[in-house]
Amino acid sequence: MKTISIIPLAICCSAVTAFATEPATLPFENDQVKVIRALEKAHVKGKFHEHKPNRVMIYLGAGRQRFEYQDGRQPEVFDWKPGQVVWSKADGMHSPEVIGDEPFSIIEVELKKPGTGKTLSGPHDALKADPKHYKMELENDQVRVLRVKLGAHETTPMIAHSVNSVAVLLTPAPTHKAGEATWKPAGTYKDENPGDSPVEMVVVEVKD
Repeated sequence: MKTISIIPLAICCSAVTAFATEPATLPFENDQVKVIRALEKAHVKGKFHEHKPNRVMIYLGAGRQRFEYQDGRQPEVFDWKPGQVVWSKADGMHSPEVIGDEPFSIIEVELKKPGTGKTLSGPHDALKADPKHYKMELENDQVRVLRVKLGAHETTPMIAHSVNSVAVLLTPAPTHKAGEATWKPAGTYKDENPGDSPVEMVVVEVKD
């Protein structure tokens, strides 16, 4: 049984060879997802465009944003919060503009496949095995999104992850910065936070 970390905060070993996930670099892409970091600049109106894949949006900072649409819908204004997770369905042509005075960044996880709708469960599933640290954010046929919070020097039990996922740090961690994203293969492992401060992550499980 291999043990790895969601984001390589620390590698937890138990008489096995541990291995790290892929480097935390953006953007990255594979046959399941495309992950980018978008900087939304203040008072810059974007060109009309559309997104064909469904996406999971993870907002790294607070911001107010106005959207205009070409299909006759009325403009909408959204107030985003730091760490907010949003399911963004493929939609028509739109033009966004940050109407607050501060820019903010978003991690966008584009999903390349329609999803199987499979149920992610079992006695060693994260929500059953460790409800203290793992909480559900949203779920549909393509993804299940979990929020993970680890206190200083906390360790999770061994968790079985049945699908691949993208993990995004919302807070700094030892040797890693907030906003880093990592591709995490399916497997069984535990996490450890060796630092003196709490760590928060969002994990996007991909139902391929």
